[in-house]
Amino acid sequence: MDNVMIGAEIAQMNDVFRRSGLGVTLTRGAAGLPDVNGLMRGVREFSDFSEDNDPYGEHDMGKLMWFGQKVFWKIDYYNQGLSCYEDPFSPTCRRVMSVMLAEEY
Repeated sequence: MDNVMIGAEIAQMNDVFRRSGLGVTLTRGAAGLPDVNGLMRGVREFSDFSEDNDPYGEHDMGKLMWFGQKVFWKIDYYNQGLSCYEDPFSPTCRRVMSVMLAEEY
């Protein structure tokens, strides 16, 4: 399987996860923004992926502007104990999405 196909499969899994709204951690800065529910809807509906912001085609990070603030979201892959990396294809992989102000990254 080539890297493009692998990236596309991971992207599909990440999109399903991101749209579910589960497994999200908000930093203090992101949680303090106005209309957090609207922000999370923006993250779930994000589709502005390009070669510049998604070079591996995995849909694991994005950026959007919210009330004048640059906000990043990032998906990481952990084992069941959340103690170390897990292969994103593993059935035991736990995805966690962090939503943060760019300055908190």
